[in-house]
Amino acid sequence: MTTRALDVPVFDADNHLYETRDSLTKYLPDSAKRVIDYVDVRGRTKIVVRGQISDYIPNPTFDVVARPGAQEEYFRVGNPEGKSRREIFGEPMRAIPAFREPAARLELMDEQGLDRTLMFPTLASLVEERLRDDPDLIHVVVHALNEWLHEVWTFDYQGRIFTTPVISLPIVDKAIEELEWVVERGAKVVLIRPAPVPGYRGSRSFGLPEFDPFWEKVVEHDILVAMHSSDSGYERYTNDWLGSDSEMLPFQPQAFRMLSAWRPVEDAVSALVCHGALSRFPTLKVAVVENGSSWVAPLLNNLADVYKKMPQDFLEDPVEVIRRNIYVSPFWEEDLGALADVIGVDHVLFGSDFPHPEGLADPVTYVKELDGLPDETVRKIMGGNLARLMHIDDTVAG
Repeated sequence: MTTRALDVPVFDADNHLYETRDSLTKYLPDSAKRVIDYVDVRGRTKIVVRGQISDYIPNPTFDVVARPGAQEEYFRVGNPEGKSRREIFGEPMRAIPAFREPAARLELMDEQGLDRTLMFPTLASLVEERLRDDPDLIHVVVHALNEWLHEVWTFDYQGRIFTTPVISLPIVDKAIEELEWVVERGAKVVLIRPAPVPGYRGSRSFGLPEFDPFWEKVVEHDILVAMHSSDSGYERYTNDWLGSDSEMLPFQPQAFRMLSAWRPVEDAVSALVCHGALSRFPTLKVAVVENGSSWVAPLLNNLADVYKKMPQDFLEDPVEVIRRNIYVSPFWEEDLGALADVIGVDHVLFGSDFPHPEGLADPVTYVKELDGLPDETVRKIMGGNLARLMHIDDTVAG
């Protein structure tokens, strides 16, 4: 680990915790006790959702995990030798306390030179898609997870770790109820899946007026919405091309699937714009995290072209809407200066994805990717922008 090497406050927009085995089950009501379970399959523990074994997370107990930053070389230079996934990941490690609870994590953050961070759950991303045909049950399981998150991590730990409770939207009144519950307990950011919202009459866009009462409450509380990469349900579309019926397996990538990996977040942002939510709520703040930024410029170009031809279908210029409402945490290996030119430097957020293998082993080394940019730009990207969004004093913590 490094000691502090930066003279600017560092606010990481993308850190992760690893849930314990009881994170989804401890607070489930008796009526839903068997919805989530764990079984042994040839010596490996697997999570079971309504009787279906999932391989979405290879080790859902997270007792043993890939080393932080194990894929740095892979993302920096590619894989010219055609190494296997096992070779790329290298030797795993036992999960340490800092991955499991906030006090130890804060000590690690001090060693790393991180002042503050958003803290995303990891296992949570599989829940909504596997329960999409039972909206009421989604709300029950999500609330159980949020209770566990609040008990173990809180939603605001010493003003430095901001854990992101999950809000699912199928039943608007229940979504509002969950939002009020987490805000009362200190949440400053909420996690919403970038995906069509499941419902009893089919899925639909969360940008439609049906969801306005929820967005109105989000704006009223002035809370940040994070859309982190997740299982957005798009595997069923790639399955149509591949003649498969597999679930999303993020740790077993396949070339055809990778080509459309960022389509869900592009569609999610497009839905918020085209269906008017961001125009009806112009102060709504949406941070797109761990979805890269390769989709941003093409989307803006496409929106500009459509707006030129069909202005009557928009409440206002869609490009300006994105530049006003959307904030992006790009991958560290992308051209951050180019992204700043497209959406404005005030809308770019540093995120390390620590301790995931595809992230950075040492989060503050992200600043190396900002070489050559003005000092004020570095200060904004490395933490100032996120602090401003969350109304947090932009100073060094501690």
